[in-house]
Amino acid sequence: MSSAKFSTFLTQLAEALREEKGPELAYLLKPTSEHGKALIKEFRNPSRQSMSYYEGSLESPWDEIAIQYVLVVNHCARKRAIEAFKEECTLVSLFLRFFGSNSGWTLPALFSILRDLRDLASDVHSTANMEEAARIISKAFSSCVTDRQSPIAESRKWGVYYVVGLILKCYFRVRRISLAKNILRAIDANPDIPPLSAYPRSHQVTYRYYIGMLGFLNEDFAKAEQELTLAFYNCHTGAHSNQERILTYLIPLRMFRGHLPSRELLKRFPVLDDLYTPFIAALRKGDIRSYDASLDRFERRLVDLNLYLTLEKARELCIRGLFRRVWIAADKSTRIPVSMFHAALQLADEETTSEEAECLVANMIFKGFIRGYISHEKQTVVLANTNAFPRLVDRPAPYALLQ
Repeated sequence: MSSAKFSTFLTQLAEALREEKGPELAYLLKPTSEHGKALIKEFRNPSRQSMSYYEGSLESPWDEIAIQYVLVVNHCARKRAIEAFKEECTLVSLFLRFFGSNSGWTLPALFSILRDLRDLASDVHSTANMEEAARIISKAFSSCVTDRQSPIAESRKWGVYYVVGLILKCYFRVRRISLAKNILRAIDANPDIPPLSAYPRSHQVTYRYYIGMLGFLNEDFAKAEQELTLAFYNCHTGAHSNQERILTYLIPLRMFRGHLPSRELLKRFPVLDDLYTPFIAALRKGDIRSYDASLDRFERRLVDLNLYLTLEKARELCIRGLFRRVWIAADKSTRIPVSMFHAALQLADEETTSEEAECLVANMIFKGFIRGYISHEKQTVVLANTNAFPRLVDRPAPYALLQ
């Protein structure tokens, strides 16, 4: 039995395909669109068998895609997340058959259905389904990167970094970041992909964010800071949540280089203000007691963000600040008894022996926080005449203490 509204939908699909209207095609395949809701009212309980009447109504695979769309919309409307995801997987696979033999005009539709696929996988709350989504999206990546026929202006290659961003989102969602290596190798193995700077800024920001996060988690902190900095400065000013996500990891990385965020910046991000201001205040004062209290207070949150170990290691910056205050209290003398540093640590509630205090000073010297040496025989710290406490930003290896 024919449906007037579905026939209109088929006509609209045919027109978008004939005139190569990518954005319109993307809209027509959106499961939350108004025309999708209207179709649900016409098909009370659609199935592949009951929809077989419409097979052949469009050139393959679009007749099947149209049927799949109705099945996806139906399951979404009835909150059947698992079924909706499975049907969307089939829809995407059918679309990729068409996509692989067409040019870049189809990219808006590709982006839309891949985003829907990832969102539906997220609704299922299943690691296996998210990995399946990543696997299917990876096929789209292959179709983008292997376009050798289209003129560069119309190439499917312009979808590479958007698709890679979706894949990385899937991997991060299920904490399978090791899988990202394969997709990044594939990018490196295809030098004919246009430079990242030529892509839309939104594609650049997403890609750089995830590359920065991979660097952070793999302890390549210099790379992480570089990519996250570029992501932040290229991020749209209205994308507040994205800026906050980037700064969550960029702020501690910048701290190690001696760059503390301004009050103006933190005021724009109350969540980060609440998290980082106690640590920053403690670092400025060399207040180990307050720093440790902040670590305890935010422990659960920092662990969830994979930041606890990073900020725990940054505690050394606080010790450096405390020792610098000792130096200032000693009128910036070039010879300071170890006992003064020991006393400062005890006042800061550090239960250390004199030997441990001497070891901490030696560690500060070794890591470049202090210029000088220790005369163990005289129990005296001999400091350099100039620049005894180098600026953190001037240290040759600012991330050394994180290794």
